[in-house]
Amino acid sequence: MKFSISEENYLKQIYLLQQDTGTVSTNNLAKELQAKPASVTDMLKKLREKKMVHYEPYKAFNLTEKGNRTAVHIVRRHRLWEFFLSEKLGFEWEQVHDIAEELEHVSSDTLITRLDDFLGNPRFDPHGDPIPDSSGKIYRQRQVSLSTLALNSPQSVSGVGDQSTAILELLNHYGIAIGVKVEVTRRFDFDGSLELQIGKKRHLLSHAVAKNIFVQYAQ
Repeated sequence: MKFSISEENYLKQIYLLQQDTGTVSTNNLAKELQAKPASVTDMLKKLREKKMVHYEPYKAFNLTEKGNRTAVHIVRRHRLWEFFLSEKLGFEWEQVHDIAEELEHVSSDTLITRLDDFLGNPRFDPHGDPIPDSSGKIYRQRQVSLSTLALNSPQSVSGVGDQSTAILELLNHYGIAIGVKVEVTRRFDFDGSLELQIGKKRHLLSHAVAKNIFVQYAQ
């Protein structure tokens, strides 16, 4: 089944939003897509006709099994392109998202399979998000927020929650990236900020930044 770029964007965003609660509201979807609620409603009706969403007016909704499979493959394409742009073309991690937003709509299965093989079948994109495999299976790693990490417990950065350009540029400034070893050496009760050791350098991070950095979970 063929989908327009707009339909694919909706399916992907619904998929991402429903990860937390299992359902999505029209207002939340409109906010994320920067669209008018009336436009969102019209699109949801179209997607319902294509059996992509379980939707009833004025109620929370989610993807059907068919819609979920379609969305996962869109996410797969997006994250593979992000990996390619970062690892093969040298783009910074704050630059790859917008470009991948365009490339993800090139839906050739042969192209994506060859891209995946060319990249060595990576499991995670440059931001630490899992890349679904060709069957839609997703490998999820165990991780915890840096804001809750025990003191003096060195761990590797495995993901970033807020992936806005602003915070990614800030993390670049601190030398924080996926795979970098970090250690919380002190935590301040006043505002939740913490002192972070990276190599031989120490940085002071706010709680707002720390809670968006995830590290590999280790007992």
